[in-house]
Amino acid sequence: MIKYIYLWLKGRRHVIILGIDPGFAIVGFGVLRSEPGQQRLLSCGAITTPAGQPLPARLLQIENDMAQLLETFRPDAMAVEELFFNNNITTGIGVAQARGVILAAAERAGVPIFEYSPSEVKLAVVGYGKAEKRQVMDMTKRLLRLKAVPKPDDAADAVAIALCHARSNTSRLQSPDAARPGCGRYAVRKE
Repeated sequence: MIKYIYLWLKGRRHVIILGIDPGFAIVGFGVLRSEPGQQRLLSCGAITTPAGQPLPARLLQIENDMAQLLETFRPDAMAVEELFFNNNITTGIGVAQARGVILAAAERAGVPIFEYSPSEVKLAVVGYGKAEKRQVMDMTKRLLRLKAVPKPDDAADAVAIALCHARSNTSRLQSPDAARPGCGRYAVRKE
């Protein structure tokens, strides 16, 4: 079930970025409107799946909800956090499967996909690749001029990922069509 809050939505003379914090219990998302030097949060929230459901049913729900998000917001780009494994390999495998479903949904919708590591997100948002999570959340709130950090935490992470892409993609050093080393950009086929 998708839970989200509409914050601001107007014309489309700008770039819409969908940020995704992948998971299989909770998928955080944040949608930004970006133009040079200014970003605004349009919506954020989470796709949640019931804990008692089998993994295939949860993956199907994530796929359906992602399709709904992509249809609703029609993003120009999707920024997703790269997968990294902590100590729990079982959870990592589930997240990897959910992430595959998320990437497939974006590919099906023809949305260009960009990947960012946690340190790249921290560097783009805070200016320091080893910043603490609370520093990233505080800077996200400040840069987007929000009254509070988005909730749940997964949504806040997704907003930071979208902000990372907005700040990286609009840099004068970055050509929009260039694939930076480590950005993990996938080519999207147009038919």
